[in-house]
Amino acid sequence: MTLFFLFSRFLYNRTGQWSDWSIPILVSTAAGFTYITALLILALCHIAVGQQLNLHWLHKGFLAIILTATVIAMMSIEQMWDEEWEVLLISFQATAPFLHIGALAAITLLSWIIAGQFARSEKAIFQVCLILAYLAVVIALYLVPMTISSPCIMEKDLLGPKPSVIGHRGAPMLAPENTLMSFKKALEQRTSGLQADVTVSYDGIPFIMHDDTLRRTTNIEQVFPELSSHLSAMFNWTDLERLNAGEWFINNDPFWTVSSLSPVDVTEAGNQSVCKLTDLLSLVKENNASVLLRIHHLPAGHPQYETYINITVSTILQSGLPQERVIWLSDHERPFVQQLAPDFQQASNIKRDPKFMKDRDITFINLRYTEVNQEDIREYRSQNLTLNTYTVNEPWLFSVLWCAGVESVTSDASHILSKVPFPVWLLPPDAYSLIWITSDIISFTVIIGVFILQKWRLGSIRTYNPEQIMLSAAVRRTSRDVRIMKEKLIFSEINNSMDTPEELSLCSESRYEGFSNNAITPSTDSKATSNQRVEET
Repeated sequence: MTLFFLFSRFLYNRTGQWSDWSIPILVSTAAGFTYITALLILALCHIAVGQQLNLHWLHKGFLAIILTATVIAMMSIEQMWDEEWEVLLISFQATAPFLHIGALAAITLLSWIIAGQFARSEKAIFQVCLILAYLAVVIALYLVPMTISSPCIMEKDLLGPKPSVIGHRGAPMLAPENTLMSFKKALEQRTSGLQADVTVSYDGIPFIMHDDTLRRTTNIEQVFPELSSHLSAMFNWTDLERLNAGEWFINNDPFWTVSSLSPVDVTEAGNQSVCKLTDLLSLVKENNASVLLRIHHLPAGHPQYETYINITVSTILQSGLPQERVIWLSDHERPFVQQLAPDFQQASNIKRDPKFMKDRDITFINLRYTEVNQEDIREYRSQNLTLNTYTVNEPWLFSVLWCAGVESVTSDASHILSKVPFPVWLLPPDAYSLIWITSDIISFTVIIGVFILQKWRLGSIRTYNPEQIMLSAAVRRTSRDVRIMKEKLIFSEINNSMDTPEELSLCSESRYEGFSNNAITPSTDSKATSNQRVEET
């Protein structure tokens, strides 16, 4: 869900139009995967019975289209969205042990076909190559667990406390992002804090807005169509107050969650307005929570360009919110901010050397989860630096980061992560080793048994000639085809029974004309014998 939201937002940033491509992508991907899987199963079935799969040209065309589309998609992701490839590597930390068992089961089932091909073949070279290739894959799978590294392979008593959850722009799956309703929904899920993006209006009022423009999250195109492409910071607060900041959420349903909301929540979400910073601070203060603030830079021509940092800090101090509950994420004029509010938690969203951050009194690190590894986490903790990772929405990813020792995460799905009482899975190293070794032994035993069984079943088939095999399968063939195969079979048996070259030459000259579809009757035999006796006399 989140991945498709990010993809839709990516397309929005490129095209300026919000389009949900998730359903076409899901449908086409599922159809292509199902089609290829069906062909693969059909091919394996043909191989299992010793037949060749002959694809129609339409199937070949469809396969070429699917392959081309896949290559184009991979190249597009590599060029435009390459940071998402890191997610694939992290997913292996959560799924590798189970993928290993699944791969073992697949390669063990495949042994039935491999053993069948081995038993049918009469060529020693083919048999040797086949068995060596198969054994190489099997042994590699048996040894793969030695290279699997997952933070969730650990002793239970070494598991740290559950990471706290910070609502990313509130709870954007339950309400329009960066609105007062969204922040309230997040706090209802027992989040430890809220993350928000602060911009200062043209007349000096700090408000909450993530995008540079108002097009995606407000109805600016209906209220001020001629100003829809202007920067949000270039509007007065009196104009911002007139905008609706919730209808887009109901209409676009970016996370497919609107249907799960109650009618009251739907009505409330559709009537949200742009949120002032003072309203957010009052809510945070009432709920004894923390707030992670990212301050947007203003354009050079803005009236508050020189003073927007001072305006924002002053607004926070005047709200009465304890300074230690404010996490300041902006690098701009950081020393000045430290002078105005020395108890703010200074945070960095750039991966830096721990000593560099300690020297500048930075105690909070806010990084994307793909930017850190277990060594980084251990080093930050040893330096008493708090690590927060964003944006974490899936329980499996939350579990991996929990096992790795991350202290907090920023999430769009606080209502989901708040219900995760324990990592999705946690295996002690000894238990994992036992599962690994037991699976390998069972797989190896089954493979040996299958090869022995297939050798016993199919070993004698090598003495049959092709005509015999085809004849046994010719159930619905025409009588002419059956007759031809019978003639070939009889001729083949005669060849096998003749020992001398003369006999073979004689049979070749006759071209097995006497062995037609008409059977040789006893009367014909006796007549031929009597004629032979007369000639001898």
